[in-house]
This record gives sequence, C-alpha cells and structure tokens, in this order.
Amino acid sequence: MLLFLSMKFAHLADCHVGGWQEPRLRQLGIESFRLAIDTCLQENVGLVLIAGDLFNTALPSIELVKEVAHELSKLKEENVGVYIIPGSHDFSPSGKTMLDVLERAGLCVNVFKVKDNQLQITEDKTGVKITGVLGLAAGLDKEVYKKLDFSNVENAQGFKIFMLHTTVDEFKPDEHIEGESINSFPKSFNYYAAGHVHYLLDKKIHNGLLVYPGPVFPNNFKELEDLKHGRFCIVDDDLNLRRIDLKIKDVVSYTFDVTDKNPEEVTREILSTIKEFYDKIVLLRLGGVLQQGKPGDIDFKSIFDALKTSYCILKNTNQVSSKEFQEFEIEEGEVVDVEDKIIEEHIGQIRVEFNEKEIVKNLMNVLDDEKLEGEKGYDFEDRLEKNVVKILHLEEIWSCS
Repeated sequence: MLLFLSMKFAHLADCHVGGWQEPRLRQLGIESFRLAIDTCLQENVGLVLIAGDLFNTALPSIELVKEVAHELSKLKEENVGVYIIPGSHDFSPSGKTMLDVLERAGLCVNVFKVKDNQLQITEDKTGVKITGVLGLAAGLDKEVYKKLDFSNVENAQGFKIFMLHTTVDEFKPDEHIEGESINSFPKSFNYYAAGHVHYLLDKKIHNGLLVYPGPVFPNNFKELEDLKHGRFCIVDDDLNLRRIDLKIKDVVSYTFDVTDKNPEEVTREILSTIKEFYDKIVLLRLGGVLQQGKPGDIDFKSIFDALKTSYCILKNTNQVSSKEFQEFEIEEGEVVDVEDKIIEEHIGQIRVEFNEKEIVKNLMNVLDDEKLEGEKGYDFEDRLEKNVVKILHLEEIWSCS
C-alpha cells in the first residue's frame, strides 16, 4: 500500500494524564491532552503516535480513563489510527494496564509485539509501518533490547517508524542518567519516535530522524519553570517537523534568595515583588540560608491569600535552610551507630538468603539518596529502583516481568 500524498503524522509522548496531585494542574494536564487531539484533527494527520506514559500509572482512576477514551474516540471516528507503546509509568509487571482496555476497545494499537524474540511490524492504512519497544522502570528495558532480534523489522520495506521510551546515551541531558545507545535500536527506519526524557530534541541517526517532542504537559515544578507548557510534533513523510505548542495558561516564575533574612523579611519581599499573577500559574522558588527562624515560619498563607486570583501557586523551598540548624553539629559516627543498633534489633525479622546486615545497610544508604540538582523526578525514581534491584539481586526476575 502506498503512502497518501502529503501524509502527516503526530508524535506525542509523556502525557502523564493524572500525574499532578494539585487538582487544577491535573485538570490542565487533561486539557492539554484534549488540545493536542483536537489539533491533530484540525491538521488532518494520518495517524497519531504516543511514545509511552499516556497515563501516569498503570491503573489510573476510571474518570481519567473515561476522559482519555473520549478523546481517542474522536480520532477513531475520523479513521485516524493511534499507535502506542507502554512507558515506564503506565507499564505494569503484572501485565494488567489500562492500555490493554483501550486497545480492546479499538481506540489504539500497542505496537510492542514480539514473536519468537522477533519484533513485529504493524501497518497503518496509510502504508506506514510501525513497531516499537516498551519502556521499563529502572532501566530494565536494557534486557529487552538485548534479547530482541531486529532483522525482521530492519528488512521490511517502506516508510517505517520505530517507537521507543528510553534515554539515548549519546544525547542524554545528564551523565547520571543511564540510557540506551543508538546502536541498540534497529536500523533502516525513517523516524524514531522517542519518549521518556522530557526535553526537546531532534537528531539524525541511522539515516533517520530521532525526535523527543517534550511532554504534552510539564510534569513537575522544574519542567513548568523550563518548558512553561506542553508540546507535541507533527511530521510529514519528508521528515519536515513542526513543534506544536499546547499553551493554555501563562507561567510566571520568581526566584528569591533568603540568605541573611528572617521569615518576616522574606514574606514582605515576596508580596512586594509579585505584581502580575491573575489567572497565571505562579512559581515561587526560594533558596539560601535564613539568618534566623525556620523555612516553615515564612508566611505562605498570607502570600497565597494575596495571590488568590492566580490560576495556581506552587512553591519550592527545598534549597532553604536555617542558620540555627546549621550550627547544630552531630558527633561523627553517631548516625552510623544508631543505624547499626536498629539493624541488629530487627535483622531476625528479615528473611533473605544473603548477608542480611550488609543488604539492609546498603538499602538504607540507597533510600537515603537525594535527587540531584536538575534531575527529573521519574529519573530519580528509576535510579533508586535500579539500585534496590541490584542490591537484592533481582535483575533477572525484573527483566522477565
């Protein structure tokens, strides 16, 4: 089957529907997804790709499923195919996810299909051939790439799209994030539709185009600061790419240095600085060392009351500390001694076949790890998960899940 003339397709990734705890931002995430689907219809795209993490969890609420199903049904009514792979968030080791429900309803096709270790091709009505590999938490999709035979899909002819949900080592935004090399991906594809890393990137690889479209809606405080709003891509069969902004609400960011100030002074500075906030997402990032008092003494209630006509207010005080607490010193070795005592008291309750004390101490160290500056939440979670899996020697079990 030949491609239609001027065929276009849409590439979405990392929708994370339901990802925000804050109700208004959760709703905004749904509205961004709705806007993306409506734009796809207005643009008369031939097919839609969703490169992982449609939902923020494998088992979202029924209300979220209904919202997404309604939007996907619009595409079905217009005979627009939707092709998807599970991401690290909406994949479940049990194999039970809402993506299966959507597929059974005819609203999408999961293109991660394997037979005898060979990846299979799914062909759209336009003649485009699509396949992909799911994303797993803690970098465990590495084992999937190692086991798969790509010869079948590499030898297929026509315009081909490979979907992936992983970090690419050659282009990763942070050296601490572990990813997959481009040499792990099948060759001879025209387009590599990527997800997982929430940044904007397009690079030529294997004579094709690798694209990260960015999230459909920012999924954390830092992403709201950096990206402001969601995005997706529309691409034609000549690989001409357009990034479509999903701008619904304006985002305004303010950064305050609290060093050598008391909580009352910080409160006054914030109130006197912020002028434009009506119906906007307001981000307050604070950092530094208070001269006196605690971060909790800053009067955020008054600040939030003064800005109540904003659409939503978020504050980040992770980098705020107090000089009073900095002057408190802990005797070296004290924490370790306490940890050892706790482990000795409870080790008999832990049933494992290894050096129990060593494993528990390693787990405590790993779980005490902090998120790196600029590291995204899901990458931090993946890093912790991977380290826990290694400590418990569960790599093989996870890779087979």
